[in-house]
Amino acid sequence: MLADPARRIVVVSAPGKRDKGDTKVTDLLIALADTALKGENTDRQFGAVVERYAAIAQELNLGEEIVREIEKDLLGRIGQVASLAPAEFMDLMKAAGEDNNAKLVAVAFSARGKKARYASPRDTGMVLRGEFGDAQLDPGSYATLSRAFSNFEGIVVYPGFFGYTKDGKVATFPRGGSDITGSILAAAVCADVYENFTDVDSVYPVDPRIVPEVAEGIPTMTYREMRELAYAGFGVFNDDAVIPAVRARIPINIRNTNHPGEPGTMIQQSRRVVPGTVVGIASADSFCNIVVDKYLMNREVGFGRRLLTVLENEGIAYEHMPSGVDSQCIVVKEQYLPKEKEHRVIQAIKRELNPDSVLVERDITLLMIVGEGMCYTAGMFAKACLALASAGINISMVNQGSSEVSFMIAIRRQDRDGAVRALYKAFFG
Repeated sequence: MLADPARRIVVVSAPGKRDKGDTKVTDLLIALADTALKGENTDRQFGAVVERYAAIAQELNLGEEIVREIEKDLLGRIGQVASLAPAEFMDLMKAAGEDNNAKLVAVAFSARGKKARYASPRDTGMVLRGEFGDAQLDPGSYATLSRAFSNFEGIVVYPGFFGYTKDGKVATFPRGGSDITGSILAAAVCADVYENFTDVDSVYPVDPRIVPEVAEGIPTMTYREMRELAYAGFGVFNDDAVIPAVRARIPINIRNTNHPGEPGTMIQQSRRVVPGTVVGIASADSFCNIVVDKYLMNREVGFGRRLLTVLENEGIAYEHMPSGVDSQCIVVKEQYLPKEKEHRVIQAIKRELNPDSVLVERDITLLMIVGEGMCYTAGMFAKACLALASAGINISMVNQGSSEVSFMIAIRRQDRDGAVRALYKAFFG
């Protein structure tokens, strides 16, 4: 933060794990809230949370005052257990992780002689609406936040993950909500760049767990490329979290907290591309394919609509819908089609559409080959197919987006790692 004087706003999360066997503060707070809701003694859970902040304060030589302030805040929150609905109380407790960490970080900056202040979501106008634990920003908050930050000087330390409802209750975004907060503030103040610090040096073109030899990250990518890769399993961040920054066309810089000197990956509206190149290869598991066959299907007006209506009635969203002249495939996430629901869906399709056959294929993996450089370039799909064929991997289904920025290939789950390695070698090796 201090390495660049242009950095003015820092959004903090709750303290995470210190090692693999540790517990995140958010999870400690959830355990504390659960114990309080049961009416049981909370001393042990309360002590665990305070100990984490005390350890941080001690390491930074901040003294005892900030720890006492955090203790007082937590006790005040626990004392509201009887006056709030369970969901409201849980959000109040979860938000304590980010809120108290922001106060602690502001004190740490000040102790180093930097002009810094903690800013409250309540005072700055971070108004949320919707369900507790899954709240969304009230669109009117952007103007309020913009005005609030125009009056701040020095470094502003802001807690992520939560805001306040119009009636003054704490509400949280979904988990990972500190990314959402950062994106919202970047859009509100029209920031030059939104830096998202995580635990990787950059976004890599392929999963390093599958291809350990991958060395270089992606220097720049577009919003469209980010969206396609995030959909298919690139887990650097939740792509929904950065929607405010994307809509405001603010560049997003993915960087490593532990290696702040690394330039990371810059995500922006457009970039210079080399024709015939891809930016990344992603894979996502746990899909299934509903295959409907019917002779002369193409002559039936409304066949696709009626098929989708069956899924809609069961609350099932679909991912892809490639088709042939007498067949229709619908790719859905397996979590939306458990075995008990599968039987109902098949019976409804038979009843409504009278098909020749209905088949559900499970354990499907989707491969996404993504890159602006594929647009208007011949032979990209052939290159992928040749790579998979040479590796002895059968293709179940293909689908290309209309933008030509990506194409999807469906394979069997057990072939995933071999397929990713073969594609990496073909496009990057």
